[in-house]
Amino acid sequence: MRLAELIMALVLAAFSGYLMYKSGAPAWPGEPWFENIWYVPDEGPGGGFWPFWLSGIMLLSCVWIVINWVRRASPPSKDTGPYLDMYGVRMMVLVGGGVTAFIVLTEIISMYAAMAVFLLYYLRFLGRHPWRVTLSVAVGMPIFMFFFFDVAMTLPLPKGLRAVEDTVFTPLYDIFL
Repeated sequence: MRLAELIMALVLAAFSGYLMYKSGAPAWPGEPWFENIWYVPDEGPGGGFWPFWLSGIMLLSCVWIVINWVRRASPPSKDTGPYLDMYGVRMMVLVGGGVTAFIVLTEIISMYAAMAVFLLYYLRFLGRHPWRVTLSVAVGMPIFMFFFFDVAMTLPLPKGLRAVEDTVFTPLYDIFL
């Protein structure tokens, strides 16, 4: 467990640095690097503002994890047991399989329907929540996400096969857009 904490902190720190570098890339050829990571008065944040600063916070968190690892100040940094027991392996397979199915279903039945299926699987069968809670979240969350992304932000998420888009989303676009 101790070694796993250090490895993950270093991997996430490297990923944070990469994201900071990529978010500072110029939006147009000829622009200087890291120009779009600042907040410009009367214009708002640059294109790389949020990714850069959120990645910076993630990098600082990783540095803090490594400091605690060296000081042995956190429970995982003191634990010499195995990283995953059999229960952990089983849950990793079940959750990882569910996420993989979610990604595959996104291209077939749309992001929203795949989200409903995943939430149904995760909440009811893995989390053992009552049907009332499961169905309200599995139906309510995709509806909220549709209104947030497609209607409010006009940022459409994947709609799956053309037949699904034509029967479900085209009438909704006619109503709201």
